[in-house]
Amino acid sequence: MKITKDLYKGSLALLTDYYQLTMAYAYWKSGKGEEEAVFNLFFRKHPFQGGFTLAAGLEYVVDYCSNFAFTAEDITYLGAMKGRDGRPTFDPDFLKYLRELKFSCDIEGVEEGTAVFPNEPLIRVRGPLIQCQLLETPLLNIVNFQSLIATKAARINLAAKGDSVLEFGLRRAQGIDGALAASRAAYIGGCSSTSNVMAGKLFGIPVSGTHAHSWIMAFPTEIEAFEAYAEAFPDQTIFLVDTYDTLNGVKNAIQVGQMLRDHGKEMLGIRLDSGDLAYFSTEARKLLDEAGFTDTKIVASNDLDEHIITSLKNQEASINVWGVGTKLVTAFDQPALGAVYKMSAIKNEKGEWNPKVKLSQQSLKINIPGYHNVKRFFSKGKAVADMIFLEEQKEFQPSLVIIDPIDQTRRKRIMPAFYQEELLLKPIFSKGKQVYQVPSLEQVKERVKQQLDSLDKTHKRLVNPHLYPVGLEENLHHLRMELILNAKENND
Repeated sequence: MKITKDLYKGSLALLTDYYQLTMAYAYWKSGKGEEEAVFNLFFRKHPFQGGFTLAAGLEYVVDYCSNFAFTAEDITYLGAMKGRDGRPTFDPDFLKYLRELKFSCDIEGVEEGTAVFPNEPLIRVRGPLIQCQLLETPLLNIVNFQSLIATKAARINLAAKGDSVLEFGLRRAQGIDGALAASRAAYIGGCSSTSNVMAGKLFGIPVSGTHAHSWIMAFPTEIEAFEAYAEAFPDQTIFLVDTYDTLNGVKNAIQVGQMLRDHGKEMLGIRLDSGDLAYFSTEARKLLDEAGFTDTKIVASNDLDEHIITSLKNQEASINVWGVGTKLVTAFDQPALGAVYKMSAIKNEKGEWNPKVKLSQQSLKINIPGYHNVKRFFSKGKAVADMIFLEEQKEFQPSLVIIDPIDQTRRKRIMPAFYQEELLLKPIFSKGKQVYQVPSLEQVKERVKQQLDSLDKTHKRLVNPHLYPVGLEENLHHLRMELILNAKENND
């Protein structure tokens, strides 16, 4: 799906923060705009106090970069900007430069659906400084949100323990694009369908839904409403039973279900949307089973999330399908992932990479310098550790030590000969040309399953998960410490 062409019908180059354009202009004026740099997009903490994050949004990134260009209308808008002195903000020659700009960066990225961890790059951008800078805001906007929602969806699906999870958060989502991107990410994260019809059309996600309380209220009686709905949709009848009295609603559904059965059809399910879901689902199950509707599903909704679902599971609620809306598509308990985009190296006049480090009073915010990549180690199909290493390093010692970038005392020894390896950053663009075949959403969804299966169950706990080992290869660790100390000394 071409997001820019199909959804927005035009350029998205101005989907950026103003300071990206002022920096680009200053780079251009200072003659640094074409210097080659490397930027990494990464996050520092897992969302939801969890033990893993799912990378999502790469298809949007590919589409954005493939269509990156400043249109004549964009240039006209920028040309009309004025500073405090009333003069144009941007030089006409700079605007001409933007109008003629052709995307030429190299981009490597972690494939969508991959389980990722703090401080390792999800996307690495290499190219002219101006272009790298202009990509910061849109890439963060895309990856931050979709990774957040995909992760939330995965947590909810883990709590559901194999039950089907339906996403229907459109009406509560943060605007139109928030709804569409959330539906896509939720499907990647494990949801089986969406209520969002446009998302179904654009992304090929199965759509599902029943009816609202207003349907029941539009008829003189509940049973008449059920009969009319069954007549309209005899092959997909799920009745919302809590408009007036829940258990009486179940009995009415059973009565209409029997009428369907008399005509060779089956009632698929009932939906509970209020009250004590554990109690009402258990009582509804008894009524359904006693009437011979043992295969009829019980769908539950009402502000569900992974914690409520876990509680209901622990109470042995008789629920087969979970409808989750608000708390999924808005990432209710954490509104942002917090991924950042930092320069890690820039080429000097000799064509050598100069690693760059950003200091902070918070050790968590000191970046990892250099032109680096990430390698994942597996043992018997299980992921055991990730190593961040300098790209230029081609050979490693038989025994490696990886060092946590935040806590130097946290270390793990790895014997590569005993493990399988995977390089996480895959080529996406080479000199501005797409070299990556974007997988289907179904393939991404399958990758999520494989990735979660590869993680030990302790890393997937919803509360107090075990920390997955991610560390710097020793040479990178020593380089980073040297740069930190030098930067501190030179700036005292």
